[in-house]
Amino acid sequence: MPRNVLAAGCLFALLAWLGGGSVARAEEQRPLNFENDLVPIFSKYGCNSSGCHGKAEGQNGFKLSVFGFDPAADYQALTREGRGRRVFPAAPEKSLLLLKISGGLPHGGGVRIDAQRPEFTLLRRWIAEGLPVGSPSDPQVAKIEISPREETLAIGQTVQLRVTATYTDGRRADVTRLAKFQTNNEGLATVDDDGLAAIGHTPGVAALMASFMGAVDTVHTLIPRVEKVQPYPPVVPFNFIDELVYRRLQQLQMVPAELGDDAEFLRRVHLDLIGGLPTAEEARRFLADSSPQKRARLVEALLARPEFADFWALHWADLLRVDRQALGPKSAFEEYQWIRQSLLVGKPLDQLARDIISAEGPLAESPQGNLFRAAPLPGQAASMISQVFLGVRIECAQCHHHPFDRWTQNDFLGMAAYFAPLQRKETPRGVVLFAEGESALPHPRTHEKVLAHPLGQAAITATPPGDTSQGDKRRELAAWLTAPENPWFARNLANRVWARMLGRGLVEPVDDFRATNPPSNPLLLDALAAELVKQKFDLRGLIRVIAASRTYQHSSHSHPTNQLDEQNYSRALFKRLDAEVLLDAVSQTTGVAEKFAGAPAGTRAIQLWDSQVDHDFLRLFGRPMRQSVCECERVVEPSVGQVLHLLNSQRVQEKLSSEQGFIARLAQREPDNGRAIDELYLTLFSRHPAEGEQKIAAAHLQRGADSAARRLALEDLAWTMLNSLEFVFNH
Repeated sequence: MPRNVLAAGCLFALLAWLGGGSVARAEEQRPLNFENDLVPIFSKYGCNSSGCHGKAEGQNGFKLSVFGFDPAADYQALTREGRGRRVFPAAPEKSLLLLKISGGLPHGGGVRIDAQRPEFTLLRRWIAEGLPVGSPSDPQVAKIEISPREETLAIGQTVQLRVTATYTDGRRADVTRLAKFQTNNEGLATVDDDGLAAIGHTPGVAALMASFMGAVDTVHTLIPRVEKVQPYPPVVPFNFIDELVYRRLQQLQMVPAELGDDAEFLRRVHLDLIGGLPTAEEARRFLADSSPQKRARLVEALLARPEFADFWALHWADLLRVDRQALGPKSAFEEYQWIRQSLLVGKPLDQLARDIISAEGPLAESPQGNLFRAAPLPGQAASMISQVFLGVRIECAQCHHHPFDRWTQNDFLGMAAYFAPLQRKETPRGVVLFAEGESALPHPRTHEKVLAHPLGQAAITATPPGDTSQGDKRRELAAWLTAPENPWFARNLANRVWARMLGRGLVEPVDDFRATNPPSNPLLLDALAAELVKQKFDLRGLIRVIAASRTYQHSSHSHPTNQLDEQNYSRALFKRLDAEVLLDAVSQTTGVAEKFAGAPAGTRAIQLWDSQVDHDFLRLFGRPMRQSVCECERVVEPSVGQVLHLLNSQRVQEKLSSEQGFIARLAQREPDNGRAIDELYLTLFSRHPAEGEQKIAAAHLQRGADSAARRLALEDLAWTMLNSLEFVFNH
């Protein structure tokens, strides 16, 4: 017997002994399937991305479906187009496909796959075996799983991620080489193309994601501080929010900030609830109040003010695209008024959503239906409803499988089909919205009829027995969408309210709920959603609970354990005031109202229903134009242009120096410098001046030899305060 055969026999005997029984035969080579084995290679190396052969017109005459959503078309392009030169089974090495990707011929994308890589070997085998397409009955990917699933990783640590795919026949395979990786926060952790994750030097919570053949998996990791806090100081929670926040902070070895003082709370809660500053008299009265219930009483008073509806209607008008250019002035104004009135009377958010989704009849009587004029196509309406009310972006799935989520074209079409029967007709009573026809749409590739069905449910491509796709199905959609057990509705709304109150969503961006973008504190998000359901979707009720938490009332001052934290709510974050809020604050504190074209005198910026009002300040400071429902339309990041505008604005200077303004009145009625300075600080900062501030301001005022010079000195102080971070930011 040849020596190598004898050695092999001994090895098999040894393996059998180690395993305690017989050894199964090595797995035979599987037949190749184009969709399962080849498409992942093109996806991994970016060949079918929108920047290469996946773009609409292809690249240099060769086009692949973006992200491989149409394997049949890709197979046709590779094997039939270009006179068959791309693949050459008689001599696989001469195939244009292999020569291009390996650098054997010039390629605009450069060398994509080295000839020594196993992916290259697999491509060559596929060509040599005669370009098998595979069978529709071949096993498909059922799920993938990332390992290791470590919940805690150390700062500076590296870990190799592995991705295992489980197929519908139960087979498991390591697909790490072909999986695509990403992280939701590169400041905390990065992951390279091969799955090597590197933890940065900032503590926090990061998610590491992998995707393969439409399946995704996520590992949620904690990155605690290196320095341990021992002993960890006891912090008394005010409610369930604090319990969940502080549990996470202790895991991260961060200590929460101190409780903010009364002045911080006063200014913060006014800006967050009604979008305006307290007056000097309101500030003086609140700061002098010694009642332990005064914060809760203040919240109740603000929730009852009409400015609450003004401010939150502005936010909802942005989301629902109340756009004069798309709707016309009359319709846009009526829709805004409907939103504001709904918030003023406390309409529950689930009822508000149902009223919008199922709107019908004359739009003069149901102005909320104007949403379907801003988004007239079924796909536009479906994308808008999903993003606003579910926080789920499905627009990508209109053309191909969502690259970072599970949504397919069938999912998109199922949602869009709810709005397919919607019709608009001009009548003597104005525009009438009605439904006529079938709640179904054809699939652009298979041409099968896809019936209306909610996200996450199996596609219906044939009319079920005893059912019909005829008629308006939007009420069914509204009932499913607003049900307490819906996996997105309550969580999305709770996350949006939390983000507006705390400055950052638990899911960020707030309108991008997906498996590969998990919440930074899942238990807290679930608890807030449960509270919203318990409150019967009452917006004021949820705000009341958030405002009562110690987390909301944290000071914005940091200390060594939390100074790097931006996502775990260990301290109050600085939030730049919205454009409308900042303009109102400038007008209020200078005592000179702003005049807006077409609006009655005395209208505040947060009361503007028209996002197209021509105003340089609002444009510069990021007012959205309402061209989309994305929160990103509102620019909240500060810019050099904004700083220069406040420093040099002629309009701001005119407000400061106005004869009818606050400074002129203050200079005339208050001859005492100390009391004048105190009034100035209460008006602009909602607090009394510190001792050092009082001394500096008094010294400046004493330089004024006469009343005119003193007034000018007061204007200087006010100008300085208007340009400070303390004024421009909510903190």
